[in-house]
Amino acid sequence: MKKTTLIIAIIITILLLPLIYKKKGNLPLRGPDLSEFQYTDISFKNSAENIELGGMLMLPENTSSYPVAVLIHGSGPSHRNSVWYLSVAKHLTENGIAVLLPDKRGCEKSEGEWLGVSFELLANDALACIEYLKQDTSLQYTKIGLIGMSQGGWIAPIAATKSDDIDFIVSMAGSTVTTNEQLLHEEIYNISPYTYEFIAKQIAPITSKKILKMPHVKASAGFDPIPFWKQVEEPVFIALGENDTNVPVEQCIERLKEHKLDSRFKIKVYPDGGHAIRDPKTDKVSELYLNDLVDFIK
Repeated sequence: MKKTTLIIAIIITILLLPLIYKKKGNLPLRGPDLSEFQYTDISFKNSAENIELGGMLMLPENTSSYPVAVLIHGSGPSHRNSVWYLSVAKHLTENGIAVLLPDKRGCEKSEGEWLGVSFELLANDALACIEYLKQDTSLQYTKIGLIGMSQGGWIAPIAATKSDDIDFIVSMAGSTVTTNEQLLHEEIYNISPYTYEFIAKQIAPITSKKILKMPHVKASAGFDPIPFWKQVEEPVFIALGENDTNVPVEQCIERLKEHKLDSRFKIKVYPDGGHAIRDPKTDKVSELYLNDLVDFIK
């Protein structure tokens, strides 16, 4: 009896080891606050679906003409005080590049509902941003581009295939594999902290299948961005963070190489950047990446 109890205790201890020695996650991303910005509160319409959208237009100071970058949100709701988006916006405006940061549909001052909406429909919101810029005669922009952040990296190439007014595209921590492949990778890393990785790899396919049936995920299940990227003729910058637990970085690069897109696109992986492409020393968005972003746009 004592021997059995000891064996059970050993097994329980072994199973609990991943929890006992669980690695500490990154500290919260550091960056600017919305109170530091000067911006114009704007509203415009997605005419394709008759939805009124809101957003913020941030213009650089002391320059008569400038490129404009339209930011495309990642998954989930959007908040104007998001440190991730504001870090990008601040660096761009300080370097002579205007930013249109829309409110995602159903968030802040935008009508509609993002939950369960397809990428194709969300791409129409990005196109509505471009139409707003074109119609505002007071703006002295030289070119317009898209910066798709995380999930926005799937949406940006769709929008680009629907418009002749886009001059550049950036995918920041966006995946180039299918939505199903990305979810499987993310699930492995969601489960891993609570068990061993080899066990997480056995469980993740099961949990992924269940998630793909949920209403808010079902609309994008099976989406493949490569056919859209193949149609893009404008300059493209794909930026990825090493050790990204949301995006399978090596797999993404292999897919680009497989379809010979690596010779057409600028692709860069930032060491230890993770999904936010952060600098692990400062816990801010990598300044190296931000400077590369400015150079690419200009």
